[in-house]
Amino acid sequence: MTELNKSAFLETIGQDVPTVVDFWATWCMPCQVFAPVVEEIAGEMDGKANFGKVNIDEERDLAIEYGVSSIPTLVIFKGGKEVERLVGVRKKAEVVEAVDKYC
Repeated sequence: MTELNKSAFLETIGQDVPTVVDFWATWCMPCQVFAPVVEEIAGEMDGKANFGKVNIDEERDLAIEYGVSSIPTLVIFKGGKEVERLVGVRKKAEVVEAVDKYC
């Protein structure tokens, strides 16, 4: 998964394929637990969806702009618009199902 800064973020979410953005931080233990699950899903869905990560400490403005108040938060975008949001650690099947709706 690619670490996204503001310019890469805007370019990535603007694509026609769904883009899943993982808002996280290094100090967040639930984020650390959830990261391998998201990485696994990203590998399995390669070609169907894009995946990226935003470190909220490094890209605070993006977290504020997109209303991220709790992490981990996965935001699914399609065509530049948010279509779904999953807050907190989730089961792999739940994330896959959410992303599949937009593929």
